[in-house]
Amino acid sequence: MNKRLWLLTFGALLTVTACGGVEEAGNGDATVESSAPKEVANAAEEVYGGNCIQCHGENLAGVSGPNLQKVGGKYSEDEIRNIIENGRGGMPPGLIEGGDLDNVVQWLAGMK
Repeated sequence: MNKRLWLLTFGALLTVTACGGVEEAGNGDATVESSAPKEVANAAEEVYGGNCIQCHGENLAGVSGPNLQKVGGKYSEDEIRNIIENGRGGMPPGLIEGGDLDNVVQWLAGMK
């Protein structure tokens, strides 16, 4: 019983540290714009707010996840899609799918 409680606690702690639960520090006034079309950007920002903001921060500056402000200059659309679909590091796979995935990928690829 004691071992199960410890494992449950450890699992919950790991989940919180990997996917949020840490407040964003600094860079609160930064504005980040993508070269994606406005309708794509609006849809992607909504999805980002519900799925990504906890780890990547309000302004994409990074919290427990990496800074995404210039991710489109580092990775291609295919590479960004692969990271979102398959996960990387503490990021779990499959957080975004379908049309939402397409919008977020295009939006992030425009961050240069």
